[in-house]
Amino acid sequence: KTMKLFFIFVTFCFMEFMAWFTHKFIMHGFMWRWHKSHHSVHKQVFEKNDLFAVVFALVSAGLIVLSSEKIIPSIFFEIGIGVCLYGVAYFLVHDVFVHQRIKWLRKTNIKYFKAMRKAHKIHHKTLTKDGGEAFGFLFVPKKYLRKV
Repeated sequence: KTMKLFFIFVTFCFMEFMAWFTHKFIMHGFMWRWHKSHHSVHKQVFEKNDLFAVVFALVSAGLIVLSSEKIIPSIFFEIGIGVCLYGVAYFLVHDVFVHQRIKWLRKTNIKYFKAMRKAHKIHHKTLTKDGGEAFGFLFVPKKYLRKV
């Protein structure tokens, strides 16, 4: 049981790197046509960028189902759970807290969360795929912590 929790935790942490890498090199790269919607002002509830969440959810669900059916090794169940939990955290922090797509958690005095919002705001100052910064999600660089 401890090893299962360990693999879930390691996967969750690895997903922070994957989110940074995917955001910087894929979303701001060859998949900019989807991600561009996230950097533009609009009134729709959903944006084309939300398709990335669908892709990661399909990967997570696929790993969970295929490992449950013994089609792939059982370790992929824990990996699928880790990806799923990261997706839930991403939704709650990025979409709910940072972008206020759901009007919860509007005010905070927690320095780390203020720095997270600041870093993402700076990321969104760049409206093209070039010249951006702050591509991470949960890890906030020290320079943004110093700014709040």
